[in-house]
Amino acid sequence: MTPIITVSLPEGKQAYFASDNHLGAPSLAESRPREIQFVAWLNSIKSDVGALFLLGDLFDFWFEYDTVIPKGFTRVLGKLAELSDAGVSIYFFTGNHDLWMNGYFEEELNIKVFHSPKEFLIGDKHFFIGHGDGLGPSDKGYKRFKKVVSNPFFKWCFRWLHPDIGMRIAQYLSVKNKLISGDEDVKFEGEDSEWLVQYCRRKLETTHRDVFIFGHRHMPLDISLNDQSKYYNLGDWISYYTYGQFDGSTFSLNIFK
Repeated sequence: MTPIITVSLPEGKQAYFASDNHLGAPSLAESRPREIQFVAWLNSIKSDVGALFLLGDLFDFWFEYDTVIPKGFTRVLGKLAELSDAGVSIYFFTGNHDLWMNGYFEEELNIKVFHSPKEFLIGDKHFFIGHGDGLGPSDKGYKRFKKVVSNPFFKWCFRWLHPDIGMRIAQYLSVKNKLISGDEDVKFEGEDSEWLVQYCRRKLETTHRDVFIFGHRHMPLDISLNDQSKYYNLGDWISYYTYGQFDGSTFSLNIFK
């Protein structure tokens, strides 16, 4: 079993969760209002945030060269740096659009980065948290795609492209390729067809978890798995502007207005 990470919330502080901002899509200029909205939300929670969980696809594409990172996102990166410097614990889970993290967040922002789901104990609740891509019985095409693009040899080859060329190619694929863009992931066809629900229920066969939290699906979902466990999907910051909030005993999905 994966080791459980204990997160201690100081008195009066809460844990917050957000996912799927896709900053940079369809262009930097067009995503700027969403970035400003997200920064406004970060400002609104800074008085009581004890831990912040970002569940992936903060960017529509992110690739770190040895000395270069993507242009833009200054406002959100600055705000995350401010929160981190103020002592807020920030946990980032790579998504299918920003899985090429390579140390920048850890070194510059002191943000813990995870490339797979992790278990957390927050208050008296056992959480299972991840982006959600490639889990469950389906998503087979994406699983094959992820094996390729996360392969060290592929990343080594990509680094030899000039950043201007590499970023243009990646931006095009990020929007046009359904394996990356996730166009098929925004359809809800009932709990029995929801592959992340199936995944959660299978995990519960061996170990109890109180709360499962994922992103990736771009839909806010609140689904009971049994009498003691629930699955939440955080939605996105494109259509819904939804986020999760945990006060040490109760988790809720909310809308930022």
